[in-house]
Amino acid sequence: MKKYLYLSGILVLGLTMFSSCKKYLDMAPDENMTIKEVFSNPEYAERFLKGTYNYLPNEANFAELDGRDPFVGASDNMQLSWKNRFADHINYGSWGPNDVPNSHWDVGYQAIRRLNLFTENIGTTPMDEKSKSIMIGEANFLKAFFYFWMIRLYGPVPLLTNSFQPDNDFSLIKRATLEDCIDYVVKRCDTAALLLPMNVNEDNLGKGTRAAALALKSRALLYMASPLWNGNPDYAGFADNDGVKLFPDYDAERWQAAADAAKACITQCESAGYKLYHAPGNDPVKNYQDIFINNYNPEVLFARNIGVFSHQEMCAAPNSEGGWSGYCPLQNLVDAYQMADGATPITGYHPDGTPIIDPKSGYEESGYAGADDPQGHYLKGTRNMYVNREPRFYATVNFCGAMWRGKRLEFWFSGKDGKSNGGAELYTINGYLLKKFMNENNVSIVDGKFVLKTWIYFRLAEQYLNYAEALNEAQGPVADVYKYINAIRERSGLPPLPASLSKAEMRERIHHERRIELAFETHRYFDTKRWKIADSTDNLTMYGLNINKGKSLNDDEFYERTYINKRVFQEKYYLWPIAQAVIDKNPNIVQNPGWK
Repeated sequence: MKKYLYLSGILVLGLTMFSSCKKYLDMAPDENMTIKEVFSNPEYAERFLKGTYNYLPNEANFAELDGRDPFVGASDNMQLSWKNRFADHINYGSWGPNDVPNSHWDVGYQAIRRLNLFTENIGTTPMDEKSKSIMIGEANFLKAFFYFWMIRLYGPVPLLTNSFQPDNDFSLIKRATLEDCIDYVVKRCDTAALLLPMNVNEDNLGKGTRAAALALKSRALLYMASPLWNGNPDYAGFADNDGVKLFPDYDAERWQAAADAAKACITQCESAGYKLYHAPGNDPVKNYQDIFINNYNPEVLFARNIGVFSHQEMCAAPNSEGGWSGYCPLQNLVDAYQMADGATPITGYHPDGTPIIDPKSGYEESGYAGADDPQGHYLKGTRNMYVNREPRFYATVNFCGAMWRGKRLEFWFSGKDGKSNGGAELYTINGYLLKKFMNENNVSIVDGKFVLKTWIYFRLAEQYLNYAEALNEAQGPVADVYKYINAIRERSGLPPLPASLSKAEMRERIHHERRIELAFETHRYFDTKRWKIADSTDNLTMYGLNINKGKSLNDDEFYERTYINKRVFQEKYYLWPIAQAVIDKNPNIVQNPGWK
């Protein structure tokens, strides 16, 4: 039988939707090209590899219906205004092996099979060795990427290191141990780092680089060191059908390994010219806001080109400018932002959801600003709860009375952006909209004017946070822990952390910095899981402002904290269930704890 190459949408045989060797998908670049024919042509071989980048998740789409990227809406940072997104199924416990989206598993293994075909055949391609070497480096990086993106959801997964054919025995496939999975990711990253150029340039925008490989290695080892995976007693007895333990015993040295990987990434990247982004004029709001607007700035280590992704702007834009008002930061995230001087305004909540306010912080829940902010962060008449907050708040959250695209936002009930003018589900569900990632000056929904966008998977600030966290766990709050956390805070106009923090106190500070600095970048969902704190963060009673009240900007009724709904969390949610259809095809792939 002639072996044909299916270049777009290759089936993951025996693991996903394989039903027979005659079920084929589209072929390209020619309808009947064989593997040998494709890899005998350098142009076709390059196109084959480039096509694999299309499998990267578009994590900028928080509200997609197929459930591939529900993580922002399923974190304690955001609520979507619309019902029946998969994020809501996670939040309210209406999911399981029979109805979990299988796109992560399917797409991941489709990409990996494609990459295995590439590495198995690129050696025969007649092209210069330097170009070939770089492409092999990209393939190794992408293998590590797709595997880690699955591992962070499911824990240990099957490691397929060669391209399977329809006549292979798929019943022999089973989950590898978590240690083997992470070791495989790390080795692929190490190989990629040796072969790839360090810097992004016009010729490799959106492609893997050495910086990207080093960043992925850092994140993988950080996760491996964290409580969910590193000696988790809840998984101590979890084994495959042959009795092989799938999760490791605790090893304190994993924290130092994670610290070393993050520091190596930082050192090599900074030597090559990567740095924390600072806007012209060093305005702390712009320093943070423009990271996500100025594509491929010096802080970006790896990003995906997502084109003119108008959907993102539409989801975050208010009613009055033709937007859908769907991306709503939660009130508890708003409360988590510090004051401009670094004070913590809210330290907890009473049973009725009202905040416990630190009177020394200067925070006021009621009343309104009597004058415009000299730095332009807020205007006269703004509710005091938004006054004198840290710069990252003003770069991330659109609140009632804030200036946006030339007008003040009106989220109260009868306001232009309020519920009475929103139509069915086209209004903010809690009185806030997302500002981060949105381009204020170059987008006009009414005029159909949008801009080219990217989605950042890795940036240097994350590496600072990775290093500080791992080093604190390995050695305590030594000088470098302070150095890298304070560098991020200084960039955003905040004072340094207080001296003489304990290891536990520093851990709490680092957790807070990750939540604020990396907000809505897909980290929070996984951070709360790997720290094993999701039983408190995700069992969340949500409050917001009273969107059913209010006739003006200064109407106190609108600013009343109002119950929205209650989310749930169970222990088994720390790992996703593997779709039952996968297990039905191969019972050697054991289900995750709690999901049988």
